[in-house]
Amino acid sequence: MPFRRAAVAALAVLAVAGCGTGTEEPAAQPTGDEPIPVVASTNVYGAVVEAVGGDRVSVESLIDDPGADPHSYESTPADAAAVADARILVANGGGYDDFLTQLAETSGGDATVIEVADVSGLVPEEEHAEEHAHDHGAGEHAHEHGAFNEHFWYSLPTMQALATRLATDLGTADPAGAAEFTANAEAFNGRVAELLTRAEAIGAAHAGARVAVTEPVPGYLIETAGLTDVTPPAFTEAIEEDTDPPVAVIQETLALFEGDPVRALVVNAQTRTPTTEQVREAAQTAGVPIVEMSETLPEGATDYVSWMGGQIDALADALNETPNGS
Repeated sequence: MPFRRAAVAALAVLAVAGCGTGTEEPAAQPTGDEPIPVVASTNVYGAVVEAVGGDRVSVESLIDDPGADPHSYESTPADAAAVADARILVANGGGYDDFLTQLAETSGGDATVIEVADVSGLVPEEEHAEEHAHDHGAGEHAHEHGAFNEHFWYSLPTMQALATRLATDLGTADPAGAAEFTANAEAFNGRVAELLTRAEAIGAAHAGARVAVTEPVPGYLIETAGLTDVTPPAFTEAIEEDTDPPVAVIQETLALFEGDPVRALVVNAQTRTPTTEQVREAAQTAGVPIVEMSETLPEGATDYVSWMGGQIDALADALNETPNGS
């Protein structure tokens, strides 16, 4: 879901402008001892950069607080300064983190911008065209929710594509490290391939099993796992937009935990509202396992594969707890 940017972004722009000299100097090429400065919108993408770049990169993830709701994130002057100094920026795109692309446009830097939406192949052509033609004003979204799922880090093939793209762009920034970047990306993609196998095994054991979600965040993983999300779209869209679903939609969602209940409830660990708590309570009353997934790496986690693997295992365990009916 897209971040809510506030007027703080304007302060970030002023901070960068105030540091300018009026003469743009090209970014210095790495000497081999100096790591490539990279800025990622979240620590999920920062972790992928570190996996590919190793010691040859210095990564700053603008959103890395696991206790915060990332959807209320406000960019700061410090963010603007980091973006101005970066050689490579990694943004989710798709309307999720427009604050980063705005900072890139106003920073005066010449960083290479990688939008995961572009490498994913998951954005419909018409949506992709609208996204890039959109005038990203503060507080505006580049698309209507429900058009496509912008939570690309739960798409395992997309993360493999991102690693490959990073190896190419890092190699351009630091030719001496190109072979190392390629080898690291191949190793990372091999580990992600193992995650794909584990996720698909869930579908083999529980093909078409019905699950509910509070938000569409883990949608790509649920699809890969061969499960069926039966949550009313109006419910997840409202929660994603931080609004209250209609009463009838809430009742329809609560009914998923009655009679022949869903096999699991997947919740966003970083978003809790009275409505989502009501759904949690319904799941607990029905004995339906609850699986927490998040939008950023939790405290202490630095590795994307280990983090995602833990969530895949939690989903598999939840389905193994409940009867094999769908």
